[in-house]
Parts: sequence; C-alpha cells; structure tokens
Amino acid sequence: MAADKRERLDRRVLGMAGLALVLGVAAGVGVVYVRESGSGNALASSCPRDDAFNAAVDAGATGEVAAVRALDEPFDARAISFEDGDGKKVSLAALSGKTLLVNVWATWCVPCREEMPALDALEKERGGDDFGVVPINVDIGDAKKPKKFYAETKLATLPLYHDGSLATFNDLKTKGLTLGLPVSLLVTPDGCARGVIAGPAEWASPDAVRLIDAVTKAGETGA
Repeated sequence: MAADKRERLDRRVLGMAGLALVLGVAAGVGVVYVRESGSGNALASSCPRDDAFNAAVDAGATGEVAAVRALDEPFDARAISFEDGDGKKVSLAALSGKTLLVNVWATWCVPCREEMPALDALEKERGGDDFGVVPINVDIGDAKKPKKFYAETKLATLPLYHDGSLATFNDLKTKGLTLGLPVSLLVTPDGCARGVIAGPAEWASPDAVRLIDAVTKAGETGA
C-alpha cells in the first residue's frame, strides 16, 4: 500500500514537472522540485569544451531540432545507470565509444509517447557503430509498462532501458536539466554529455538526421 501511494505521489509530482515544462517554454519561467533519490553517482563537470561539437550544434540545430543546444558545462555522463529489458544493470560507460542520443521518458508523458516512434525510426536509419539511441524509461517500479508500450506501439528497433527509481531523473536534475520530460542528451564517444534538448523533437525528420550526422562527425574528430 505504501509503495502504491509513493508511486501515485511521484507520478503526480512528475506530471506537474511536465506541465511546468510546457508553461516554462511559453512563459520563460518555471522551476519544479521532485523527491530527491539520485543514484549517489555524482555527474562531474569534468569534460573540456569541444569547439567542433559546439559548432556542429550551432549550425545543425534548425527546424525540427532548433531547440537543441550545446551545454555550457559538459559533464561525464558515464555513471548514469539503469537496467536493460532483461533487468540487467547497464551504464552509459558500457555504451560509450560512439555518439549517443540519450532520451529520458515515461509512459504517462504524452509528448514522450508521441516522439518514441520517431526515435525508433532514427535508430533504424542511423543506429550502428558510430551512433545509437538510448531511451531510458523512468516509470516507477518495474518495466511492465514500458514493455507493454513498446509492444502496443510496435517499436521494433529501439533498445529498452528502464530506471524505476527516478535516480536518472534526479541525477540530471542536479545539472539543472530535468524540469520535466522528455529530455534528451547528446553524448560524445568519450562519455561526455555535450548537448541537450528539454522537450520533444521530430527525431525522424531530415533536420534531425542532419544534426545527428554533424555531431557524430564532430564527436569522432574529438575522440
């Protein structure tokens, strides 16, 4: 009973976070605080500036992905951890070595649900040795809901990752990046988070593919 009550509370608070994101985009303001339960792994601001990556974002963030921006303080994201579809612990450190689009989402988040097919299409078109989409679901509890959503939506290419503890959300909150969901990070092959977009994007669009190609090339140069 206590666990159910806690889950309902977390949903309500994060739902408010999603609303605040919308209001914040419209009004330019809005801060939401959620229950602190991070992973305990500090996300250190230890990555040097990458001028080639920043230039690629500045030039490529147009049209459907115009809201993507380079981070003023890139940080080492390799400590971010979660579980795969089989419940095995995984971290971004294990996935480093190529450019990653890390998308934090939830099944109750309408904009998240709407952009997942586009992320699936992007992974199908561009996923490979140099690039991959890493969608991290943050529904409280086990992975039943995201697995059901994948089946219902027929997401065939995206891997399924899940963090039912809110640790990922709260870890990124310490960096001022998660006012709501979805939020996506661009992580270079060295494991450094260097770009971000708060809110959804049309990731299957030509604009998005051009941006991914540009930052992937820049990431390979900087690696």
